[in-house]
Amino acid sequence: MIRRLLGLIPPGTIAVGAGLGLLGLASYVHLAVAGHSLTEADYSSLSVLWSIVFTLGIGVFMPVEQEVARVVAARHSQGLPPGPVLTRGVAVAAVVLAVLVLAVTAGRQPLADRLFAGDGTMVTVLVGALVAMAIAYSTRGVLSGLQLFPWYGTQLGIDGGLRIILVALLGLAGVTSPVWYGLVLVAAPLVSVLLTLPPVLRTIGGGVPVAWATLLRGLGLLTVSSLLSQVVVNIGVINLQLLAPSNTAAAGALLSALVLVRIPLFVFGSMQASLLPGLATTATTGDRAGFHSLLRRALGIVTALGLTGTIGAVLVGPWLVRTLFDAPDVLGHGDFAWLGVATLAYLWAMVLGQALLALDRHRAQALAWTAGVAALVAVTLVPAPVTLRVELAYAIGSVVVAATMAVLLRDGTHRAPTPTRPLDDAVAPAVSGGIR
Repeated sequence: MIRRLLGLIPPGTIAVGAGLGLLGLASYVHLAVAGHSLTEADYSSLSVLWSIVFTLGIGVFMPVEQEVARVVAARHSQGLPPGPVLTRGVAVAAVVLAVLVLAVTAGRQPLADRLFAGDGTMVTVLVGALVAMAIAYSTRGVLSGLQLFPWYGTQLGIDGGLRIILVALLGLAGVTSPVWYGLVLVAAPLVSVLLTLPPVLRTIGGGVPVAWATLLRGLGLLTVSSLLSQVVVNIGVINLQLLAPSNTAAAGALLSALVLVRIPLFVFGSMQASLLPGLATTATTGDRAGFHSLLRRALGIVTALGLTGTIGAVLVGPWLVRTLFDAPDVLGHGDFAWLGVATLAYLWAMVLGQALLALDRHRAQALAWTAGVAALVAVTLVPAPVTLRVELAYAIGSVVVAATMAVLLRDGTHRAPTPTRPLDDAVAPAVSGGIR
């Protein structure tokens, strides 16, 4: 029976899920140790660093991973080597990284003053973390495209395991500088790449060069959607720091609460890698009933996850963030209710976004995220208590994204769902966990 059940699980789900689970656990350990070791002001600086790193890192480099994986998978099915894809993917990641580094370097002092209490070293750590993410996501694209999921999961697991070990050592050593806790976000990904490099190195060289258009065709819209989705889920901590810089307790407490209420996002991450191929398969074959059935099941699963997480967070969230992260007692049950509702809506948006991608409707997905960010900005600017504003902005922004996607998807599936790309070209294996 167990063997039969395992046979129903899409290939790689267990390996990727295990690695992603350890990486998710590392986030909690990292922030818990830092919360107990740092002052409120220093933990606030680390919280802002964390939010920027994962907003920009996941936002701009995960699309590179997805497109590299897509093209590698398509070429692999035709017996073509993946080396030229890696070369192009690294070049794209390097250009994007260079633009980010130049922008951060040019604004070094204003960033330090507004976000890190004048500490320019934290800006340097930010640059290092972005470099590490660029390298990690580029190599993961090759591992995913070749379906080397044990290696993929191992890279995630090493990254998470090292974060746990390093922050534990910092805590035991009594380190009280946020810089060292930030450097963990640089060291762990780089070491994880180094230890899982052999299968990537074997792909280098040989093969017909890949046309730039093949890799860049969907990258622009995918990057817009990815970056805006990370803005919705992560910008609250940054906005809180900008709107109330003197309230050093609020930013750290909000990040701790967000990490707690977004546990369902980590669960969805292991499911996401198999959801898009399933939806794309039914769409390509014109199986409208199968497409809608799979979509309804996915929405049902994330709704159950989101409601369970919301109820748990409302009941014990304030106690948990104080106990686990030593967070200041500034958030109540109502705050966790808004954050839980926001996360539930965000989960709906993630599933509906996969459905739009399966139909090759990248533009529609980007439009929905743009509408959500516009709503988020509008709510953030409304005169109201700052913490409530950023919570409502996250909630309303997520609801607007999900609602817009639902409307666009309904309009698009009145006809038989058939994407314009071949199946191999439409499927992009990926893993997303929001904050990682």
